[in-house]
Amino acid sequence: MKQLGISIYPDQSTFAKDKTYMDLAKKYGYKRIFTSLLQLIGDNGEDLLSIFKKDIDYANKLGFKTIVDINPALFKELKINYKDLSFFNKLRVWGLRLDEGFTGIEEALMTRNPYRLKIELNMSRGTNYLDSIMSYDPDRSNLIGCHNFYPQEYTGLGENIFLDYSRKYCKYGLHTAAFITSPSAKIGPWPVHEGLPTLESDRNRSIASQVTHLRLTNMIDDVIIGNAYANEEELKAAAEAFNNPFPVLHVDLKPGLTETEKKIILKDPHLYRGDASDYLLRDTKPRITYSKESIPAHDNKGTFNRGDIVMVNEKYARYKGELQIVLQPFANDGRRNLVGKLNQNDSDLLKLIKPWNTFILQEN
Repeated sequence: MKQLGISIYPDQSTFAKDKTYMDLAKKYGYKRIFTSLLQLIGDNGEDLLSIFKKDIDYANKLGFKTIVDINPALFKELKINYKDLSFFNKLRVWGLRLDEGFTGIEEALMTRNPYRLKIELNMSRGTNYLDSIMSYDPDRSNLIGCHNFYPQEYTGLGENIFLDYSRKYCKYGLHTAAFITSPSAKIGPWPVHEGLPTLESDRNRSIASQVTHLRLTNMIDDVIIGNAYANEEELKAAAEAFNNPFPVLHVDLKPGLTETEKKIILKDPHLYRGDASDYLLRDTKPRITYSKESIPAHDNKGTFNRGDIVMVNEKYARYKGELQIVLQPFANDGRRNLVGKLNQNDSDLLKLIKPWNTFILQEN
């Protein structure tokens, strides 16, 4: 089951604020919580642990599943052996995320813990790390993956690396997760506040577009907001984008469109015709549904550019009403109307829409 998640940082805030945030996230259907225990290393670790436990207990009361970020150094600090995970069972967490891993055999043995704790691997590590773990026959039902987030601007994963590393986990059928960032949130594990996305290209996107981006990769199950606290508008927008039956692309419509044109663009989902062109993404259904409607020619001079939303007008006879999205520039011969353009947030996502995909266009 795919789930939305939030992040909390008890050492950076107060229980009252975390409680309010968890209550709000629950309202919009969020199920997962990420937090980091790496801050427990040091002299005040015991005091911090009691603060974390209070948050985790409340999260459990609300039905959240909490994953805690750890590494081998923390095991050593807390005098925990990877063969005995009772400490984390007593903490009542759902699982452990290994920000830094062991050698492979330890991770595999950890998946066979008697508490059924999930062992979440750092998907952003790449290399042959996952293959090494799989060679030791882990319990796959307890093995999941989650990418890193990147506080420093320009250091997030590039698209190709992200897809390459994610593909390794999909090959083994493992549950996956990645982070998006809230534009309004300012709290994270480190004193850098430039967002906490997995993908660098998501750092300045709207939160809904970030969700759609991860959905369109078809490689990520759970989407987690990396920083705190996202505001209610953002929590709602992310949930709507995540739970919509189809991915949503936002458009800026041209002023003065007819009601028929608006209906064709916004009313029904669009199906990318399978016999695809290099120049146009085509949805041919509207030319049947709206065959008796008038679509006069307008805004049909100059050149169409990538991301333009165009509609075939009455000058093109049987193709009238067909909705198209421009994939590469071509001259407008007067038989298509320019009716809008993909919003800047979503224009880069066009490359992830594949033939026979269904999607929704929504006015920005």
